[in-house]
Amino acid sequence: MQTLDFVIFLVFTLGVVLFGCSFFRKRGSSDEFTSAGRNLPGWLVGMSIFATYVSSISYIGYPGKAFAGNWNAFVFSLSIPVASYLAARYFVPFYRREGSVSAYAFLEQRFGRWARLYASACYLLTQVARMGSILYLLALPMYILMGWNIHAVIIATSVAIILYSMLGGIKAVIWTDAIQGFILIAGAVVCLILIFVNMPGGPSQVFDLAIHSPQGNKFSLGDFSSDLTTSTFWVCLIYGIFINLQNYGIDQNYVQRYHAAKNLKAARFSATFGGYLFIPVSAVFFLIGTALYSYYTALPAQLPASISAKPDYVFPYFIVHSLPTGLRGLLIASIFAAGMSTVATSITSSATIVLTDYIRPFRKAMRERSQLRVLQSSSIVVGIIGMIVAIGMLQVESIIDAWWKLSSIFSGGMLGLFLLGWLTAKTRRIHALIGVIVGVAVIAWITLAEPLQLPGIHLHEYLAIVLGTTAIFVTGFLLTFLIKGNR
Repeated sequence: MQTLDFVIFLVFTLGVVLFGCSFFRKRGSSDEFTSAGRNLPGWLVGMSIFATYVSSISYIGYPGKAFAGNWNAFVFSLSIPVASYLAARYFVPFYRREGSVSAYAFLEQRFGRWARLYASACYLLTQVARMGSILYLLALPMYILMGWNIHAVIIATSVAIILYSMLGGIKAVIWTDAIQGFILIAGAVVCLILIFVNMPGGPSQVFDLAIHSPQGNKFSLGDFSSDLTTSTFWVCLIYGIFINLQNYGIDQNYVQRYHAAKNLKAARFSATFGGYLFIPVSAVFFLIGTALYSYYTALPAQLPASISAKPDYVFPYFIVHSLPTGLRGLLIASIFAAGMSTVATSITSSATIVLTDYIRPFRKAMRERSQLRVLQSSSIVVGIIGMIVAIGMLQVESIIDAWWKLSSIFSGGMLGLFLLGWLTAKTRRIHALIGVIVGVAVIAWITLAEPLQLPGIHLHEYLAIVLGTTAIFVTGFLLTFLIKGNR
């Protein structure tokens, strides 16, 4: 890494941290920390939603998936318009009317405190897994680039993100998200152009080699069969619809941003803008992976076998060895931009849930200063846990597969619980509780069937969220008519 690269990277990273810390207010309020005073413009909140989605999982994981396989995982992106439209049409107005910054307060009103604690616990588990995945991918380029100890990079990055998240709250996170969003888009587009320009047979060679690959068409969206045991087109599409409905409908990361927008119109715009922008940008990441396959197929001597065996390493390796000085630093900075914004979001929203769902209900008369102290200390604890998970993920072969499986399992089917309370007026606590028990059993069966070699069909782990959500909703809905209850 040349001096110029290091200066660009260092200036950007320190600049983001200092900019985020600049939002610290000594006499700030918990409402400022959790919802930014509820006066931010729609484009800013939408850009933050986009940047939250485009984490380093997308920046490195998507090219890795396309390099090793095809565009099957892109089907996930195609499901986003459904979720973002429904969010703008129904979920955003609902949460704005409810008023609570917690996405799970509604569940307590419908089914009791247990429902709120169940959903928020599922959310916290999901965020810890997400932070671990992203922090690992944040550290990967620096490990490949400079040979730095990957554990040390994870720890140092975690400390920096925790610092500005803890001091600046959601307002700092949203503003830094927006800035990082523009940088990561520019970095990805520039990198894609350079790969095409440097193809020995010209840009068209990318498509020739990818389409006629020995593995089959690298642009394929996957198998269209009805097989539910592998990652077919339909499995990815159904998974994407459910996980994105959960993201846009009940994920604290998104609900908190709906409250940060200055009015209902701005909040609705943020949901659609952030979602729709992700589709073309994610296509760029997949095209980078496919282009890298063609590039290293045309120039096989330039890619060591040890790197080729680890698809997530390929894009960072290309950045290190093929980009000119200066641009290399910008790309590394843009990868950090993608990861830092998402981890900061997870830290702030998780801290908000700790306060609103686990502390405030049991301490009704908390002073403002005490609430801020809880938010800040929770940010530190959550960040440290995420850092530990990142270190534990160093042996994972494909971070996209690992993250998608964990998010499907840890979601606990909580979308089904929310829909049960939102769509059915007669469903009572006992119906919802039994539904959750059945849903958790279904998720456990899907998760453990393969490793424990249980009898029967071993469904793909992506379907855990699909069938878990469905089981909770259908069971609770049917029991509404079979078991009478007043609570």
